[in-house]
Amino acid sequence: MQGLYTAEQVRSAEGALMRTVPDGTLMRRAASGLAAHLRGFLGSTYGRRVVLLVGAGDNGGDALWAGVELRRRGAHVTALLLTPDRAHPAGLAALRRARGRVLPVEPGSLEAARAAVAAADVAVDGIVGISGRGALRDPAPALVAVADGAGVPIVACDLPSGVDPATGHTDGPHVRAASTVTFGVRKPVHALAAPLCGPVRLVDIGLDPYLDEPHARVLDDADAGARWPVPGPDDDKYTQGVVGIAAGSATYPGAAVLAAGAAALSTSGMVRFAGSAADEVRRHWPEIVATGDITDAGRTQAWAVGPGLGTGSAGLAVLESVLDREVPLCIDADGITLLGQHAHLRDLLHGAPVVLTPHAGEFARIAGEVSADRVADTRRAAVDLGVTVLLKGNATVVAAPDGRVLIDPAADSWAATAGSGDVLTGMIGALLAAGLDPWWAAGCATLVHARAATAAAREHGLPPVPAPASALQAAIPAALRGVRAAAVGGAPRR
Repeated sequence: MQGLYTAEQVRSAEGALMRTVPDGTLMRRAASGLAAHLRGFLGSTYGRRVVLLVGAGDNGGDALWAGVELRRRGAHVTALLLTPDRAHPAGLAALRRARGRVLPVEPGSLEAARAAVAAADVAVDGIVGISGRGALRDPAPALVAVADGAGVPIVACDLPSGVDPATGHTDGPHVRAASTVTFGVRKPVHALAAPLCGPVRLVDIGLDPYLDEPHARVLDDADAGARWPVPGPDDDKYTQGVVGIAAGSATYPGAAVLAAGAAALSTSGMVRFAGSAADEVRRHWPEIVATGDITDAGRTQAWAVGPGLGTGSAGLAVLESVLDREVPLCIDADGITLLGQHAHLRDLLHGAPVVLTPHAGEFARIAGEVSADRVADTRRAAVDLGVTVLLKGNATVVAAPDGRVLIDPAADSWAATAGSGDVLTGMIGALLAAGLDPWWAAGCATLVHARAATAAAREHGLPPVPAPASALQAAIPAALRGVRAAAVGGAPRR
C-alpha cells in the first residue's frame, strides 16, 4: 500500500529533515535521482539534447542540478529560464560552470526557445512545484505546446505543472508528462491525475522518519490479493459467505444478471437472488438460488441492492426490506436515488456496515455536487452519512466514516461502459458477505474490477478496444488470479 501526502505534510517533513543535514542536501538528492531517471529514459546521455523548462522555486533548482549531472556526462543541456530573475541561483551558477546553455525566455528570445524545445530529445518540466496552483502562465504554455507538437517527451519534476497537486484538477494549460519523478513521497495528484503524470518514479530523499499518517492511500495488487477471500480446508459454501442480490426488473433484467454473476465469480460461497428477473438470472447462472420475492430469499451475510431496481414503490419496498435485515450492504444506482428521495432511509444508514457506490450524478442526490476536490467531497459524505462512500471515476475514491481514504488510479478508462457498475456492486457484496470491512471490500473490489476491465479490453483486441460489461464480468477470474499471484508469499504491504 502506498501513502499519498499533501504539500503541507511534505513541507513539514522536509523542514524537520533539513534541520539535520547540510544546506542543499535535499535538492542534491532529488536532482541526482532525477538525473538517473533521465539517463535511463534517454538510454544514453552523450550527445543527447536536453531542455530544462525552469521556473522559480525548488523544482527549477532540481532541474538545473540534474542538468549539471547530464552535462558532465556529455549531454547538450539548455536551460530556458521562464522567470529569469527568480531562477535558483546556485543551480544556475553550477550549470553555467558546466558549460550548459542558459537562455532567459523573453519576448525577443521566444523563437529561439521554441526552436530549442522542438530540437530536444527530452524536456524537463521544472516550471512549478507542489506549491503551485492554477494553469500554466506565459511563456510556459507556448513552450509546452511546442514539445507536444514536435513529439518531444516531457519528464516532470515532482508533478506535471499546471495540475493541482492536491486534487489533480486542471483549469487551463498544463503539462501532460511522459513520466514523473517525485521526491520523498507520492502526492495525491499522482493518483487523481495518473494519466497526466505517466509512470511515476519515487526518489527517496530521507523523509520517511518525519512523516505522519498519509492523506490517502493507494492499494496495490498484493494488498487486494492477500485480502481476497479464498476457501480453506475447513470452509464450506456458508463460511465462504452467502450474499443476497436485489437488482434488476422487467425493464432492466441485465442489471440482475451482471450483479449476481459478478458475485458468483468473486468467490462467494453462495449467491441468493431476489427479484422479477429471477428467471433470467437462473438462465445465465444456474448455480444461483433465485426467487421472485425478497421475503423468500433466505439467510445471507450481506446484500447488494439497487442496479436496475427502479425508483417506484416496488423498489422502495425492496430497499426497506434489505435495510431491515441489519446485515452489511452495498447500495448502488436506483438504491442511491431512493436514498436521496427518502430521508428516513438515510437515517437508517448511520453507523451501519454499508457501502454506497455513486457516480457523480448519484452523489449529488445524497451529498451535494462533486467539486474539484473529490477526496474532500467523498470524505465529507462518508462522515455525514456514517457509511463508506465509493465515488466512481477514472480515479475512484473510497472513504470510510473514520476518515480513511483509498484512491484507485485506473491506468485506463475501459470500465467506463454501461453495466460495469452493476458488476462492481456484485463484487463488493460478495466481499462484504465474506466478512471484509466495508472500506477494504470497496477498495479491493474496485482494484480487481479495474484489472478485469483492462483484461477484457485486451481480449477484444490489440491495441485494446472497449469491451461490454459482460466481458468485464467474465474477466473477473483472470483478474483475481493476477492479484492472488502478486500476494503469494507475503502479507499485505503497509
